[in-house]
Amino acid sequence: MRVVIFSGTTEGRMFSKQLAALGAEVLVSVATPLGAEEQGERSGITVHCGRLTPEEMTALLQGADLCVDATHPYAVEATRNIRAACKTAGTEYRRLLRPESPLPAGSMVFASAAHAAGFLARTQGNVLLATGAKELSAFAVLEPARLFPRVLPTREGIAACEGADIPHKNIIAMQGPFSYALNRALMEQFAIRFLVTKDGGAAGGFEEKARAAQDTGAQLIVIRRPAEQGETAEQILTHCKEMLQ
Repeated sequence: MRVVIFSGTTEGRMFSKQLAALGAEVLVSVATPLGAEEQGERSGITVHCGRLTPEEMTALLQGADLCVDATHPYAVEATRNIRAACKTAGTEYRRLLRPESPLPAGSMVFASAAHAAGFLARTQGNVLLATGAKELSAFAVLEPARLFPRVLPTREGIAACEGADIPHKNIIAMQGPFSYALNRALMEQFAIRFLVTKDGGAAGGFEEKARAAQDTGAQLIVIRRPAEQGETAEQILTHCKEMLQ
């Protein structure tokens, strides 16, 4: 059985290894070199690195028995393209969902980064942005000196911060997920008043961020997760076992 997994997430990496251990031929597609580095090399798994157009996704799916979409919960466009490519290629599609996190009392939830930025524009105090480099432009309405973006330690991450005029002393270039202790230390070091994050679930260290915000007195601001349906890794793995019989 040949399975294509669109990944770049913790659960995608774990699932690919479990599937390969069952004897399936697994192709994991990741968008960045960092994703390939995290995936690593393993017998039975081939890694394709690079962003794909819908047409390239369709080509990659040729001959595959199953496609598992294990992309990030907020990667809406990627999921839409993967679904369309599967339909074109005639490949069975399964969505691996990351469980949502319970939100602490007092959390503020906004529909988008732009909505959160609109609220923050009417406040004062330092902001820890744990939403990723791609969302930086949404916060252009705020004074750059207030912003402390936590981005991946890549050229693209640093360039995005520089493009947003973020002072270099404010840039936190680190690869997560992060422990409670590190989250708290960073928030205390930079006198953070607001923490903006996505609900990345347990795999994204959401609980550690939320607890650090609560214990330092910072306001937790969560960008609402897009609504979607899917299955757990266990459910999809059971389906794969049935296909292998």
